[in-house]
Amino acid sequence: MAKINVNGRVHDVSAEPDTPLLWVLREQVGLTGTKYGCGVAQCGACTVHIDGAPVRSCALPLAAVQPSQKITTIEGLSRDGSHPLQKAWVQLDVPQCGYCQSGMIMAAAALLKDKPRPTDADIDASITNICRCGTFNRVRAAIKQAAGDTRVASLDIVHVHRSTT
Repeated sequence: MAKINVNGRVHDVSAEPDTPLLWVLREQVGLTGTKYGCGVAQCGACTVHIDGAPVRSCALPLAAVQPSQKITTIEGLSRDGSHPLQKAWVQLDVPQCGYCQSGMIMAAAALLKDKPRPTDADIDASITNICRCGTFNRVRAAIKQAAGDTRVASLDIVHVHRSTT
């Protein structure tokens, strides 16, 4: 039996030590907002925070998480959707299919915690999540809106360069 602190609540979980944290969160704790995408920590759909740092939970074994560490999932970012990123995501209609968006928001939240007024270069360096729908322009605009960047007046001025290799 292992103990994990998720969204401010301690949970006793029963899983093999090498079970990815993602599956413990979804199957043992019942929080399904964190998604499985690739299983090899590349796409970022499974991003959660551990002690405030973004982590790809699909490749992190349960044994690597200490009971004293604080895990935050998309459900714990705000109880009522009032986090500035969640509001910006809705206002700018960021998601198309929406599958990757919880991980994208979690990565963006970590970025804004470290860099409250990120530049385009900061966003490019930090947001390495993959969106198959290609909503990167809207993601950048939402991050800037959440940061209070008044220079973002419309999506057509936002540019993103992404490489899939």
